Amino acid sequence: MIFPEYLQKGDRIRIVAPAGKVQKDKVLPGIELLQDVGYEVLIGKHVFDRNFQYSGNDQQRAADIQEAIDDTQTKAIICARGGYGTVRMIEKIDFSPLLKNPKWLVGFSDVTVLHSILNKLGLASIHGAMPAFFLENKKPTRSFLSLIELLSTGKSQLETTTNPLNRKGICSGELVGGNLSLLYSLQGTPWQIDTSGNILLIEDLSEYLYHLDRMMQNFRLTGQLKNLAGLVVGGFTDMKDNESPFGKSAYEIILESVKEYQFPVCFDFPVGHIPKNLSLMLGAQYRLEVEDTCTLKRIQI
Repeated sequence: MIFPEYLQKGDRIRIVAPAGKVQKDKVLPGIELLQDVGYEVLIGKHVFDRNFQYSGNDQQRAADIQEAIDDTQTKAIICARGGYGTVRMIEKIDFSPLLKNPKWLVGFSDVTVLHSILNKLGLASIHGAMPAFFLENKKPTRSFLSLIELLSTGKSQLETTTNPLNRKGICSGELVGGNLSLLYSLQGTPWQIDTSGNILLIEDLSEYLYHLDRMMQNFRLTGQLKNLAGLVVGGFTDMKDNESPFGKSAYEIILESVKEYQFPVCFDFPVGHIPKNLSLMLGAQYRLEVEDTCTLKRIQI
């Protein structure tokens, strides 16, 4: 696995919008915060463009990402937001320059598509907050501070309180995953993630419970849950039910899908579409301990 250099004050960060259209007033304060803490920040030409629900058309969004990838002075690429649309333009991007000049990619939600591609290339990336989540009441959020710490030091240790559905145990492995719906959308493609022997991270937003069950059964039937080292479950926010109730909560659906296996499972982890969305390094080796509390710590720095 390739790990880009950690950031220093004065390094260049580029902001891109690979998916949904971006509201200036929501992201500019976060971008300005990056500048305030000492980074040079360049905003992609099309970040604030509009093309129906997208931030510019497929070609424009891809062009901004390509420019960021090709710029040898850029040390990190932070996505302005998620939404939907990244998968539409990934074939227009040449990711190979990252192998010679690696840089951090940051984001979550729809950005999971890019994380999965980089993982296949053997390049670590950061599952973390985007600019709209950097400030609250004009103060840096815990999500922002977590991201800056990881970008600048590579250190990562997160802990959360116990959940009654947790399955205790200790394991280690490469951390992979992201937004479950996006992982599901990549099944059968060249960017389908490899879960065997790894710790799988999943989170999601505003899905029907029956669709969550469909996705988890897909991962079970393809054997991608059988050989996990461990499972880390973040926020499953604003989940929806039908008029005829499904009968299980989101966490109960997930736990049922892995009931025949013995690896540790941690629920309520502080990642995803939740206020406290802390940063994790995908592609890095982590140790997961699920005991009275749940701890996820990067190893082999």
